[in-house]
Amino acid sequence: MSEEDLANLDLVELYDLLIRPDAPDAISMWPQTAGWIWVAALVLVALGVLVWALVARHRANAYRRAALVALNQAGDDPARIADVLRRTALSAFPRETVSQLHGVQWLAFLDQAAPGVKFASSDAGRVLAASPYRPQDPNKDLPAMAAQWIKSHRKAGPT
Repeated sequence: MSEEDLANLDLVELYDLLIRPDAPDAISMWPQTAGWIWVAALVLVALGVLVWALVARHRANAYRRAALVALNQAGDDPARIADVLRRTALSAFPRETVSQLHGVQWLAFLDQAAPGVKFASSDAGRVLAASPYRPQDPNKDLPAMAAQWIKSHRKAGPT
């Protein structure tokens, strides 16, 4: 077309004469360099390790969850609370260490395993130590102290 022919056309007609460019190739979502593939692989491995660690931690603390349920079922009965604490300690520590403890030694062990809980120096500890052998009146602090011990006790590291 000549310039005269183009001069007589309006804007829409001129637009229709334009040649449209080809559409660009699709952009690949695959990483362009091997480095990104390695980064993705490392992220996947790290996520796998994290999930494995969380599952292992959840399984390792199953005895704590069961002990807290048993403690809630025990109410404020000192003998039942003492039984729950003994069973929890037997689950977490070597049987040879826990099974022979009683009285003041038992309370000292509980204090050592969870430093934030003080059974040996409290009235609740006295009730706890005596409850397996003779009936005791409920102590208002004992259930909370027992729950705190179950949640916070830590095994002694290798010496």
